[in-house]
Amino acid sequence: MPRIYAGATLLVLISAPLLALAQPIVTPARPIVAPLPRGAACHGGMSFDRFLADLKSQAAKAGVSARAISEASPYLVYDQGIVNRDRGQRVFGQVFTEFAGRMAASYRMQQGQARIRTYAAAFARAEKEYGVPPAVIAAFWGLESDFGANMGNLPTLRSLVSLAYDCRRSQMFAGETIAALKIIDRGDLSPAEMVGSWAGELGQTQFLPTHYFNYAVDYDNDGHRDLLRSPADVIGSTANYIASGLKWRRGEPWLQEVRVPADSSFPWDKADLTVQLPRSKWSQLGVSYADGRALPSDNMPASLLLPMGRMGPAFLAYANFGVYTEWNNSLIYSTTAGYLATRIAGAPPMQRPLSRVAQLPFHELRELQQLLVRAGFDVGKVDGVMGQQSRSAVKAMQIKYGLPADSWPTTELLARLRGSRAQPLPHAATAQ
Repeated sequence: MPRIYAGATLLVLISAPLLALAQPIVTPARPIVAPLPRGAACHGGMSFDRFLADLKSQAAKAGVSARAISEASPYLVYDQGIVNRDRGQRVFGQVFTEFAGRMAASYRMQQGQARIRTYAAAFARAEKEYGVPPAVIAAFWGLESDFGANMGNLPTLRSLVSLAYDCRRSQMFAGETIAALKIIDRGDLSPAEMVGSWAGELGQTQFLPTHYFNYAVDYDNDGHRDLLRSPADVIGSTANYIASGLKWRRGEPWLQEVRVPADSSFPWDKADLTVQLPRSKWSQLGVSYADGRALPSDNMPASLLLPMGRMGPAFLAYANFGVYTEWNNSLIYSTTAGYLATRIAGAPPMQRPLSRVAQLPFHELRELQQLLVRAGFDVGKVDGVMGQQSRSAVKAMQIKYGLPADSWPTTELLARLRGSRAQPLPHAATAQ
């Protein structure tokens, strides 16, 4: 589960197995075991060997046996190629309909439905015990590894310890390395069996080792929690993580496609994951199901999600959609995962935009962010990636200029910002 990468709205960052499924624009360089670097600055210049000795000591204090540490030691080697991959992550310049068209294609929906039939007993047990519908589990299973076909082929321990020594996310990956050692100590996997993505994710739904250790369950009763080879363990463990770790709400929806009035007077500024209104209120505003049926006139709260602005698809996102954004904070990925789950559950394909939705090129997105910063907004890193902070700033400027405030960056907004030289808004920093 590639949750560790920066979220994006227009551009999506994804990890190794999903990278393979998405047919990436840029193929990462092959990993190489390079000479050890000079002592990392964040470790006080400590050599890798000294760092590793300290990490093993921390693992022992955390309860990992000397046997497990000894078994893992030959695999705890530094690989500069892994660090290079982490620092050279690429983004995909795809709008939601393009990404979802590939990743939530009909064949993946059909394969998900077939898995639900094949492993009906495990899915039924998981739904009974954890309240997570089979389609939700199957969608993550399909997106993360194509149901086990693309789990990655790199030694996990090598990846984890290399990223732990690197300064970018050292503390996080030190903890993940210790969690991997605990998995070995528990007897779930041997060091040699630990093979996965370059970022250290394991199994058919790509668990980080901490999630593997905390949420994996032995659903086939063979004495091991095997998320690489046991479909039953994959199903039960994924359900456990979604329910216990991400707080799934039993019996509630997650995402539903809707139709929004093509009306300039519609309160587009309400279309935001941070804004929740009762379905009865959305109905009063003219929102209906995609097929034209009226929404239920009840008090269930929902947000209006417009992943491509007012001219693109529209969805009601419920509290359970938060599970998807927690699993992976890329809005494109999370919306695609939620949409694929609805398709596996029997929903029709989403309505396509009547005309092509224009997307600003990468260099103009960066320029837009620079102008927003000049106007007083905190958009995070100016990198051409339109995350939530950038979307909020776009909305604020759309409101200022009297444009439909749907958070989608347009050539018109960019022209207005250029023309005004992006003078600061009063209290702009509070408009996040």
